[in-house]
Amino acid sequence: MNNPAEDSIRIARAYMDSLQVESRLLGAEEPSSAFEFLGETFSTPIMTAALSHIDLKGMAEGAVLAGAAVSVGMGDNETLKGVLGTGAMVMKIVKPYANRDDILDRIRFAEANGAIAVGIDIEHSIHADDPEPDNVFGLQMKLPSLGELREFIRSTKLPFFIKGALSLQDAVRCVELGCAGVILSHHNGIMRCAVPPVRLLPKIREAVGHKLILIADGGMESGFDAFKALALGADAVTVGRPLMEPLKEKGAAGVRDVLESMTKQLQVMMYRTASKDLKHIDPSVIWER
Repeated sequence: MNNPAEDSIRIARAYMDSLQVESRLLGAEEPSSAFEFLGETFSTPIMTAALSHIDLKGMAEGAVLAGAAVSVGMGDNETLKGVLGTGAMVMKIVKPYANRDDILDRIRFAEANGAIAVGIDIEHSIHADDPEPDNVFGLQMKLPSLGELREFIRSTKLPFFIKGALSLQDAVRCVELGCAGVILSHHNGIMRCAVPPVRLLPKIREAVGHKLILIADGGMESGFDAFKALALGADAVTVGRPLMEPLKEKGAAGVRDVLESMTKQLQVMMYRTASKDLKHIDPSVIWER
């Protein structure tokens, strides 16, 4: 990405930094960041991003220590089994393989082995610089048709998420398809000039109400960022890059430390805005400069 004007990561960071928070300390109570998600209770709405090609088991172990939910990306069924063996509550995000049986196999395996949700990563279906379908580590990808998405959703009893829905139009279509939720993401900048996911949240929340769980993905570097996303309509956020070096250096403990630190930062912002729990975060505390 040589042109900063096209760099979706920089665009999202600049937008996040443009958001300011109004203080409402009088009458504030010590807040709770407890998060209800798919019938489970977590200590935080900050969950791991659907990462791939790292120590996913160590990441999951760290999330368990921090009381956080886990999403995981690319990996074979044995890798997923190891992640689930940590006791983590896991959402498996499947790549959009050209071979539909590869998708269905991974969905069925996730359901049979205790995942709490599944989903598909539609944003990785198109190459970043070429209109041809993407190829990831030798595996051919393809954008699923609406009919194929319906088939995948109906193939499982688990809640189904679409990762890469990055518009009001796609969010509304996800409701029509019967999705449980969407993960708003530009896949670490794979789409050039992308609208920041957090910027889309208010419009999508207004349109879909609580018919979808909205998860903001990408660019979450602190609990302060997480607070802004939650205030603007997210139910949860995912964190990816800030976990990677701590995972390499300290394993599960490094992941735990990052998630716990971000959760404390979130709680500080909740305290300072009289948000006693996640449901009482008021969108009007956010100002855009």
